[in-house]
Amino acid sequence: MIDTHIHADARSSEDFEQMYLSGIDSAITCAFYPYDLFNETVLLNHLEKILNYDTARAKKYGLDLKVALGIHPSNCDVKPELIYENLYKWIENKDIVAIGEIGLENLTDNEIEVFKKQLEIGDETKTKVIVHTPRKQKAEVLKVINEIIPEHIDEKLVVIDHINPAVVEDVIDRDYTLGLTVQPQKMEKEDAIAILNEYGFDRFLLNSDISNMPSNPLSVPETVRELQKQGFENKKIERVAFKNAKEFFNI
Repeated sequence: MIDTHIHADARSSEDFEQMYLSGIDSAITCAFYPYDLFNETVLLNHLEKILNYDTARAKKYGLDLKVALGIHPSNCDVKPELIYENLYKWIENKDIVAIGEIGLENLTDNEIEVFKKQLEIGDETKTKVIVHTPRKQKAEVLKVINEIIPEHIDEKLVVIDHINPAVVEDVIDRDYTLGLTVQPQKMEKEDAIAILNEYGFDRFLLNSDISNMPSNPLSVPETVRELQKQGFENKKIERVAFKNAKEFFNI
């Protein structure tokens, strides 16, 4: 199994061990700094820590941690040029599998400018991007995201994450890959399974989005087990459990 969106820097080593023992072989950890940033150097240090320290920490417990780096919409109040410069370096060195997570939260001018630039870097370098959608005003923000993306990047390079039953119709006809986040206060596994049952398994990814918020590091295997218990075909379960992620991120 592959958990396609976590925040490893906010989690304990015991979580990594639990995930590995539950059948998760790999996870993608995304950038998000949950505190006030003093400057862009602090953000760069945070991103370098994810890339070097957290991957090594997870490896000790068997978890193969892949990395997505970028400027989260909550972290846009810094001078972004230093991060853009390093994104090109990380992409060239194949240190990261995606730019992320990026996106919009409050629809500020600064968020939108930083979002557009990172999409352009993804399109220029043919790098996948993981796009955050917020808990609040999700449909309103997603509408703006849908307007921006086609102008700046090939939709086939994009994951729209944290999709739920209320907004799935807003994205299902686009060329995105879609992330289903099974997490307390976001979406229960029953809702994720209902989406898969209605729209099919080919374009969806599963993730736990474990972070400093209420989280369940085993939500992906629990969802997979529930799919098995309900009698879904193994080849369909395999697609959403790991094959879609493996093919999309080339991991």
